[in-house]
Formats: sequence, structure tokens, C-alpha cells
Amino acid sequence: MFSDLAPLTDAVTLSVDGQPVRTRAGETVAACLLRAGVPYNRLTPVSSAPRLPYCMIGHCFECLVEIDGIGNRQACLTLVRDGMKVRRQDGAPPALEPSVP
Repeated sequence: MFSDLAPLTDAVTLSVDGQPVRTRAGETVAACLLRAGVPYNRLTPVSSAPRLPYCMIGHCFECLVEIDGIGNRQACLTLVRDGMKVRRQDGAPPALEPSVP
């Protein structure tokens, strides 16, 4: 659905769910995922409904992903960088480690 209008220059490579994706330096993670054809960014915690970026300006929180091991990062506000590890979220990541009785 989304494609490049010009040849890829200044390309960087990031990992999306363990798969390498080449993308343009300086763009957002959300734009990269849309162009790569990723079918969803996250699954909602209650119904597991798939979600994609909606507003692309940080207001809706539909684009949440895990970036370099940190969950609930807004893909539309995060710029790609070489070697970045992105994982789609399945529901909500745990807020705290389990407590010890």
C-alpha cells in the first residue's frame, strides 16, 4: 500500500520481530512499518484486536510497539536508527515484576 517515491539513500537496517528491514534514515518507526507492510503494530489487551497507526502525531497511542526492550513506545514519534530492535506488542506489557510473597 505504501511505497517509496525515490530510491532509498542513507538507508539503515532495523529488526522488526527478528526480521531485518531496510529503511530511510530520519523517518519514524511507524512510517517504516507501514511501508514494510507490517499488518499491525499491536494487539489490544482486552480483545486482541489488531491496531495500526492512526493519527501519526502522538495523540491516539494506536502505534505502540516495543523498541529495544522497552514497551509502549510510540512508533509515530520515534525516529529509526541503525540496529534498532522493534517488536509488535501483544496486549499490554507487564508494568511491574511479579512480587515475591
